[in-house]
Amino acid sequence: MDDRSTADVADRAEEWEVRGSTTPFQGRVTGVRSEEVRMPDGSWARRDYQTHPGSVSVLALDDQRRVLILRQYRHPVRQRLWELPAGLLDVPGENPLHAAQRELYEEAHCKADTWRVLVDFYTSPGGTDEALRLFLATDLAEAEGRRYEAHGEELELESARVPVEELVRLIHAGKLHNPTLITGTLAVYAALHGPGGLDALRPADSPWPARAF
Repeated sequence: MDDRSTADVADRAEEWEVRGSTTPFQGRVTGVRSEEVRMPDGSWARRDYQTHPGSVSVLALDDQRRVLILRQYRHPVRQRLWELPAGLLDVPGENPLHAAQRELYEEAHCKADTWRVLVDFYTSPGGTDEALRLFLATDLAEAEGRRYEAHGEELELESARVPVEELVRLIHAGKLHNPTLITGTLAVYAALHGPGGLDALRPADSPWPARAF
């Protein structure tokens, strides 16, 4: 195992040679791409993955250090999962912050005065190119106007506000499974207890190399 300085611990862009790329399926938003990629030993290996426009999510933290969470039915896993407000970046050229603000309004009828980037990550880089930007929203208030008219699974959304420390306990106890909720909870817990606190987080308009806008 190599010892590396912290300055060298960062992901880097790289692209291996590809011969042949097809899209055997394309849905309304996502698709499946099949490619042959040259391996380090010179051989070729097929890689199939989901293409995705990207997404945003919001960890809304109130002045009592409680996180706004929503429970929604997710058919592939046959469970109702507690999650954070989130949505697709399926509008070409849309600013991720504006999309996150919209999702917080539509799913929770909530607004926030202060926004920061909490964490950026790939949701499952071995199987999809989906990149997700997770925002931290604070200084919360109820949104004005009528509530957004829900559709589909969102017709039965449940909501709750849970202290950060309790969410951490539930994650470690194996009670919560949504990856964005887990990532966001552990990230905000680390930020709250780290040097500089929440003020050390990046501004909401920080560059996002994984999905330029």
